[in-house]
Parts: sequence; C-alpha cells; structure tokens
Amino acid sequence: MSDSPADTPVMIKTVDNGPLQVKGPIRLVDHDGTSYELGPERTRLLCRCGMSATKPFCDGAHARNGFSATERST
Repeated sequence: MSDSPADTPVMIKTVDNGPLQVKGPIRLVDHDGTSYELGPERTRLLCRCGMSATKPFCDGAHARNGFSATERST
C-alpha cells in the first residue's frame, strides 16, 4: 500500500518563538490569491511574526527581531 496524498496526514506545529511548521499535502492561498501547492514530502515554515520579507513563508526574521510567542491554549 502506498501513501497517496489523501492518506498522508497534515500536521501543523507551532514553533516556540518562531513560525508554524506545516507538513503534508496542502494548498495554501495568500491574501492576493496566489496559490502554493505543498506536496506530502514538503515541510514549509509559515511566518507568525509578521516581519518576514517572504510572507506567507518564514525567512528567519523572528529570530533577528526578538519575536516571542510561547503561549499555550487552555
């Protein structure tokens, strides 16, 4: 049995003081309507700090600017 995109689970993980880590087959559409296809073998990091020059993707700006986010849901 092979893993088809429908069989591959999508995982979104928060990184303390950093981006959202996305693994799995998803289609991401930004506010301009640009679509990004992320296949099951891809891991992408999405900006959470708002300072990335490559939004919606992370470029490490959070580390250079002291972004802090470690809150947990209750």
